[in-house]
Amino acid sequence: MSVAFRREGDDEHLEPKFELPIPPGPNLVTENGLKLIETKVAALEARVAEGGDEETLKPIKRDLRYWRTRKATAEVQPVADGEEAAFGTRVRYKLNGKTNEIAIVGDDEADPAAGMISFSSPIARALIGAAEGERVDFAGRAEAIEVLGVKPL
Repeated sequence: MSVAFRREGDDEHLEPKFELPIPPGPNLVTENGLKLIETKVAALEARVAEGGDEETLKPIKRDLRYWRTRKATAEVQPVADGEEAAFGTRVRYKLNGKTNEIAIVGDDEADPAAGMISFSSPIARALIGAAEGERVDFAGRAEAIEVLGVKPL
C-alpha cells in the first residue's frame, strides 16, 4: 500500500510542543525576582501534586521544568548603590521629550507595562553605567537619553 494512504493516528498531524525557551545569558535576579520564581515553582508543584489526566498536566509539567531551571540558575545580585544606572535600580530619564521611569530587573521579573524592564533590553543596556545628569546614545542617535535620576530598588 502506498504511504500516501496510510493513517496511523491524529497525533502525527499535531504541532510539536517545545520546551519554553530560556533567555540567553546569565539569569540575574533581584531578591524579589527570586521570591517570584520560588512562588511560581511552588504553585506549579502543588498543581502537579493534585494530579489529573496526562494531557492537562503536560503543559504544567513543561512550565515547571522551565521555572525549576530558572531557580537553579538564578544569580541574586547585590543591592545597587544607586550612584549610576545598574541592575536593581530605578531610573528616571527623558527620551524624545518624554519623561519615563523604569526599574532594571531580571528577564523573568520584567513587566514592561509596570515599568519593570529586563537588563538585557536595549533601553536598559543603553542606560546601564550612566549617572544622573549624563546623556547616552540610543537607537543610533547620539545623546538621545538624558538620565534625570537613579535610585536603588
